[in-house]
Amino acid sequence: MKILVTGSAGFIGSALSLRLLARGDEVIGIDNLNDYYDVGLKRARLARTLEYDHYQELRIDIHDRAAVAQTFTRHRPQRVVNLAAQAGVRYSIENPMAYVDTNLTGFANILEGCRHHAVEHLVYASSSSVYGANTKLPFSVHHNVDHPLSLYAASKKANELMAHTYSHLYRLPTTGLRFFTVYGPWGRPDMALFKFTRAILAGEPIPVFNYGRHRRDFTYIDDIVEGVIRVLDRIPEPDPAWSGENPDAATSSAPYRLYNIGNQQPVELMDYIELLERCLGMTAEKDLLPLQPGDVPDTYADVEALVRDTGYRPNTPVAVGVSRFVDWYRSYYGDGK
Repeated sequence: MKILVTGSAGFIGSALSLRLLARGDEVIGIDNLNDYYDVGLKRARLARTLEYDHYQELRIDIHDRAAVAQTFTRHRPQRVVNLAAQAGVRYSIENPMAYVDTNLTGFANILEGCRHHAVEHLVYASSSSVYGANTKLPFSVHHNVDHPLSLYAASKKANELMAHTYSHLYRLPTTGLRFFTVYGPWGRPDMALFKFTRAILAGEPIPVFNYGRHRRDFTYIDDIVEGVIRVLDRIPEPDPAWSGENPDAATSSAPYRLYNIGNQQPVELMDYIELLERCLGMTAEKDLLPLQPGDVPDTYADVEALVRDTGYRPNTPVAVGVSRFVDWYRSYYGDGK
């Protein structure tokens, strides 16, 4: 297939592109290489995909309506995976308009491209952040998610609503994926595992928010990518059992689906740090701090809908994933960064 992947220099986008290329798909990657974090790392990720003849990289911003429209007209992708987004819960508190530009306007441009060019299936990244103030665990795609705690979370909830509208009005098959705390080699420097590793190796204290009482459903990058591919290959159809009198949030009378992709094994932050310390052979100095605005204390994914529809359940143990990350980090940066 010919597949358009947005955010192709990103953590998930790069890993997904490599998997698609390895199985023989043609991939059109688009990324604006913004400086939200180290552009050098993004270029290093891209270098891996650029080795493939059936990969083409476009340097555009999905906020650029004309550039997105031209991309669809020229390349005619059969399927689209939208991973381009302004990421980060905490960054959204200080820089809200970045989220409006990319996550709302940019996503609308992708939807329009899919609508006007008969795209078979749009898969897009949502987030576990949409669960917001919910406290009933595990988080289920069938739960109401009307109480986000950050603009980032609100923008991802808005993406789900926008996608449903296009599925309903234009019969565009769409699937939203709520990712749970993705980690692993080639990860994002603004995420906890990356920041903790760098600080510990540098002999600096690590900030431990909520006094370490967070629980996170850490999900390894390979499991995320496998989930995306399983879903991408399964075009959603209207749910014949869906009822407006008792509406299910995860399905629809339109060709629309939502899935969680998580490891279903919440880990206490202090246990996560202890595991990292063992992998590094070093002890962290911990700066215990209160819960930050926009953060939620716990995440825990119910993935039964994903298992039922695709036969896939993420299963990489956190101990394995953290060890692989540390091995990659030391090979990429050495011990001194």
